[in-house]
Amino acid sequence: MAASFLANRSIVAGLLVNLFSSICIVFINKWIYVHYGFPNMTLTLVHFVVTWLGLYFCQKMDVFAPKSLPIRRIVWLALSFCGFVVFTNLSLQNNSIGTYQLAKAMTTPVIILIQTTYYKKTFSTKIKLTLVPITLGVILNSYYDVRFNLLGIVFASLGVLVTSLYQVWVGAKQHELQVNSMQLLYYQVRPSLKPSKRSLNTQYLETGLLTLLMTVLFSGVVAFLVNLSIYWIIGNTSPVTYNMFGHFKFCITLVGGYLLFHDPLSLNQALGILCTLAGILSYTHFKLMEQEEGKSRLAQRP
Repeated sequence: MAASFLANRSIVAGLLVNLFSSICIVFINKWIYVHYGFPNMTLTLVHFVVTWLGLYFCQKMDVFAPKSLPIRRIVWLALSFCGFVVFTNLSLQNNSIGTYQLAKAMTTPVIILIQTTYYKKTFSTKIKLTLVPITLGVILNSYYDVRFNLLGIVFASLGVLVTSLYQVWVGAKQHELQVNSMQLLYYQVRPSLKPSKRSLNTQYLETGLLTLLMTVLFSGVVAFLVNLSIYWIIGNTSPVTYNMFGHFKFCITLVGGYLLFHDPLSLNQALGILCTLAGILSYTHFKLMEQEEGKSRLAQRP
């Protein structure tokens, strides 16, 4: 009982860290793009470097023990990590927050499709049906207000595909290689580091270099928390659970976007948010029921 309580507390703590850091990173990065015109690839490089440094210091403080992993077994994971960060940042840079969040919400159906097709994982009909109110809520929310552009659609679509593969592989590789979240992220992030050819120009000096540097550095620290919490949550729950939780963040981020960037919130969009939340609550309810049924069956075995 005590072990179960501690495990549940750890999961709740991990979800809260991911909640606050994921919402924060969207608003910080959008602020940097809008008010400073900071280059996307440079910001992505900062995120990679700060994530690696954070893991390096955690290793030195004995938070985790490094484990030697062959590069060939994580190269695709490293590439998908690059694509996940780059394409989601490009989607945020070229779309409104509504469009950006809309695209991310479609990751769950893609993950279920990948796991069903290639990993032969089965999902109950009830779990599959929870995707209906989520999808309807996303469509209703964006029907009148979200404005797409061709470049934004390309980046958003690539982001959904690569992010789905990345999240599935994170869970699979942790079990396959028998590593924890920090060990996998530590060895996966180093091959992802590539030098950026973009450099700062005089416009950043005019907008306040110190303020910009502090904001970019803070963005990197938050990105480290996002990356680490993604690995931890997926390793201790599942990619689908992570994404269903992500839809809850979708609603909060969307409302925050309207407040910070002064986008109007229509009645249709509010109904869409409620519909999406209904899907999340339904998924949580059915998932807990299935887990309890599984425990009951195990307890009844001789």
